[in-house]
Amino acid sequence: MTPAPVDGPGLQALSPGATVLLKRLDTLLEGWGTGSGATPMIMPPLLPVAALSRLDVYDNFPHQALVVSTLDLTQHQEGASHEKFAQNALEPALFGLPSAACFAVYLHHEGRALPDGTTVTVLGRCFRREEHYDGLRRLLGFHMREIVALGSHDFTQEHLRRFEERITALADALGLTLRKEAATDPFYDRGGQRALLQRLSPVKHEFLVDDLAIASLNVHRNFFGERCGITLDATGHAVHTSCVAFGLERWLSVLSARYGSWEAATEAVEKAAVAFGGVAPAGGAAR
Repeated sequence: MTPAPVDGPGLQALSPGATVLLKRLDTLLEGWGTGSGATPMIMPPLLPVAALSRLDVYDNFPHQALVVSTLDLTQHQEGASHEKFAQNALEPALFGLPSAACFAVYLHHEGRALPDGTTVTVLGRCFRREEHYDGLRRLLGFHMREIVALGSHDFTQEHLRRFEERITALADALGLTLRKEAATDPFYDRGGQRALLQRLSPVKHEFLVDDLAIASLNVHRNFFGERCGITLDATGHAVHTSCVAFGLERWLSVLSARYGSWEAATEAVEKAAVAFGGVAPAGGAAR
């Protein structure tokens, strides 16, 4: 039997040229974070379901949820097909595949007292069950670069203002026409004062090229600070958080459409990196 291809619904391998472009782009975005004082970290690829549940992930995003189960080998039948596994062969799912990279940041800092102005940047592998998949535009598994702020309300708001300017400037440098729109992410309890605040003041803004969101600004107020017991060391109050997120494969999709080749898109990103104070990496051209 011919092995199943790597590519499938929601799954797509990146060519060498696309891989180079993703790495160049991520180097630029990570540099934005570290240049602003962010600590770079690598987070676990899986997170405990119990921990994600405390963050209301399965209440607010049940349509996106993907969980991981081990096999109950006592249910294995010799000669049975391994193309899929029946429910009775699966043990309870204790780990989840995160739909956003920032969840791991809050769980990592659980129970800690932090100085105001704490910033972390991570490159996460994220997973979302979607109604449909579409090339690099909409994937089951993808890369997300996030720059996360934890601190006072004023600090987390300034964090978003600073990076909104950078996103707009980068799009201009790359010849991309951006549209900013308010969106919704239910990071708060569905009723009560938090729900009212979300209606009055949007908590998520997306930056779209045509109809595709490639970056977002996210306000969480003190929701994750309270749920994870993260406090400000100076006051003992729950931290506020905000994050800037970039879906890297989505950037690849719009850049390949804009420039026509991975090589041309990579050259454009490298020029933009120099304009933002970075250094264009040496190496072969992307193809």
